[in-house]
Amino acid sequence: MQPIKVILVDDHEIIRDGIRALLKGAIGIEIAGEAENGQEAIDILEQGEVDLVLMDISMPVMDGIDATNYISQNYPAVKVIVLSMHDDESHIINMLKAGAVGYIFKNTGKIKLIEAIKTVSSGESFFAKEASQRIMEHFMQHKATEKRNGSVEDVKRLTEREKEVLRLIAEEYTNQEIADKLFLSPRTIDTHRRNLLQKLNVKNTAGLVKVAIKCGLLD
Repeated sequence: MQPIKVILVDDHEIIRDGIRALLKGAIGIEIAGEAENGQEAIDILEQGEVDLVLMDISMPVMDGIDATNYISQNYPAVKVIVLSMHDDESHIINMLKAGAVGYIFKNTGKIKLIEAIKTVSSGESFFAKEASQRIMEHFMQHKATEKRNGSVEDVKRLTEREKEVLRLIAEEYTNQEIADKLFLSPRTIDTHRRNLLQKLNVKNTAGLVKVAIKCGLLD
């Protein structure tokens, strides 16, 4: 099995040194390059195969938001996980809109960092608890005015199983955890996830969480 090739993007060398040290020896993960800003990260992407980018936000030349937006449009197969100290709603939501599929903080330990990389690489999203809370607060604040996608009527047309899977996704369970909980295979859960994206007309997990909150599927 090929290792997950990761680029570290941060304008502070000491941070990159620390991340590199945490990932040293991690099975299935390979540091493919390092960059001090978003433009350098894009230059690396143009030179060779990369699977995932650990992206800081506040950087000179090109910040993490612009770089993530460029990557999501031009390298859609490359996953972006934000690794930042910013825990405010604005930065988190802007990075999600730019295309990031993960958001963790710089005080994250080795185990969670590796878990985030492997989870996102497998096609799922990964958000630190604080980031998930900010996302949910944002959607709660805007649910009254959001009427385009994932309406109550759309949710009513879901099967009971699909509603259950949607609720568990919104509660941050992974595909494997949902499969274990419902006594189904991970492949079946992945099929439910894809069907939910199509039926609710949303693009990603964040969209599914938004619908679940708006339609009152969470306690």
